[in-house]
Amino acid sequence: MLYVVTGPPASGKTSWIAARARPSDIVIDLDRITQALTGPGAPAWSQEPIALKVAHRARYAAIDEALKHLDVTDVYLIHTMPTPKWVARYRRHGAEIIAVDPGRAIVMQRIADMRAPGLQAVATRWYRQQARRTGTQTTTHQPSRAW
Repeated sequence: MLYVVTGPPASGKTSWIAARARPSDIVIDLDRITQALTGPGAPAWSQEPIALKVAHRARYAAIDEALKHLDVTDVYLIHTMPTPKWVARYRRHGAEIIAVDPGRAIVMQRIADMRAPGLQAVATRWYRQQARRTGTQTTTHQPSRAW
């Protein structure tokens, strides 16, 4: 099964997956990929442009490969704001789209406490996009464990 987990930064997407995925499942998380590709001491949520560009390329390759193996493993994919084109692609593979959102106030506080300030703009865009999308078939979940 393919699970596409969406939500604003700091909403608990990674925690949602950690509560469900098995060790044998594939987890594609841009934050984890970026961290794996940057040097020692790099922040956990790096926004360095070159690192992000390289990480995005690695993520696309991981998605392409993981989709070939849905018959033998579950794939959990974090995609904060997939475009309609990406959503259509995921749906062709039978994806369940999950939106993790503990609420705007909580997200903004988490970003202020733990993340780069620029991620507030990403969160604002996510909430704006969600307000425009009506009738989208998504399942919204509160994170199931403490953050």
